[in-house]
Amino acid sequence: MLPKFLLADNSQEAPDTIYIVHTGKPRFIAESDIEDFWTNQIIHWIDPKPKSKQETDTLLKAAESFLEDELDNEEVIDDLGEDE
Repeated sequence: MLPKFLLADNSQEAPDTIYIVHTGKPRFIAESDIEDFWTNQIIHWIDPKPKSKQETDTLLKAAESFLEDELDNEEVIDDLGEDE
């Protein structure tokens, strides 16, 4: 089973940008500044964009939640490494 979301970057071309890839339908890539994902987004639709703004908003909220969970997890991992 593939993950629903993936984190991506392009550190050579855009070091301050983060991407969240939605692997389910409709597929899209959310691009944003790494420091301000929640207010500065560009959505690149791979599949046709949903006709409903509510569906689009739901997908973006899920992507944001995924990013928050990943960042929280990274902090836990970093904290564990400092104790060693």
